[in-house]
Amino acid sequence: MRFDEVVGQEIVKDRLRHMVREHKLPHALMLSGPIGSEALPLAIAFASYVLCQSPNKTQIGEPCGECHQCRMTARNQHPDLHFTYPTIKLPSMGSEHKPISEDFSKQWSGLLNRNANLTIEQWLTEIGAENQQAIITAGESDNLSRKLYIKANQGGYKVSIIWLPERMNAECANKLLKILEEPPIDTLFLMVSEEPEKLMETIRSRTQRIELLMEGKPPLRSSEEDVEFLGDFTDLTRQAFKRDVRALKRWSERLNGYGREKQKRFLEYFSHAIRESFMYNFHEHIINNITSEEESFIRNFAPFVNEANILSINELADRAVRDIKQNANGRIVFFDMAIQMAALLRQKL
Repeated sequence: MRFDEVVGQEIVKDRLRHMVREHKLPHALMLSGPIGSEALPLAIAFASYVLCQSPNKTQIGEPCGECHQCRMTARNQHPDLHFTYPTIKLPSMGSEHKPISEDFSKQWSGLLNRNANLTIEQWLTEIGAENQQAIITAGESDNLSRKLYIKANQGGYKVSIIWLPERMNAECANKLLKILEEPPIDTLFLMVSEEPEKLMETIRSRTQRIELLMEGKPPLRSSEEDVEFLGDFTDLTRQAFKRDVRALKRWSERLNGYGREKQKRFLEYFSHAIRESFMYNFHEHIINNITSEEESFIRNFAPFVNEANILSINELADRAVRDIKQNANGRIVFFDMAIQMAALLRQKL
């Protein structure tokens, strides 16, 4: 992948090129940006640039795309380019096996070839995660350590791209910290993070962080799942306003059947819908990121989200997210959330 295949981020591209040209490349970089910011494609393009052995690359500012190194990188087969990403435990794996990225390399390569600017939802669908939460295990850090402490196969840099490092479990994070404290020679760590604040401070402090921003108008939300979530949100708010406890119980049981990752995505959608409803009251709906179907509902719902309850509703959503991430009973979490919404929606200025 070349830099010119990455949409936008021209200032960041120039900064990365400058690091290589001036021999000021740190051992660990963190590309931090929201979903859709091209962080992963940018990391892959930069890895291609670092691994390329063309003598002209510092003049044209792109990996040559023709040398043996570039051809291997393009096929996701470069022996000195290592990808780390969240995984799940498959039924076929032994009880003692800690899943590692290599277990899913075929799916990873296939998805990257179709769209390198991927999302965690696309990745979970690709590996059939269903109700499982994908994490990066301690087995991954052990495997990565074995790879990085040996001499580079091609004699140049070794590059480790870690996608969503915030999904490392504690054991993995502590082991990676030790590697970062005593990094292997000629090794570049490229962390691609959407939520860097969730990483250990000691890990963040050992990386040079580069913030990426969304460029241009954000894409409209129109996925089939968002349509489903709009229905869930509509059902919740209507039954909560009517204080129909039996209906709210049925709603919580339906949400409980979604599985952890989908439950978290619904809560993200819930926060999005609440924010848009609040902003609608200030006549800012023209620039908001909502579909026509969402606007049709929000137009009538917006007056019930106001200064008297907006903070409490946001805290309610944050608490539900935290509880779900800690594997609390989903039925209880969502029923409690629904009952509290019944009270909050009645609050007026």
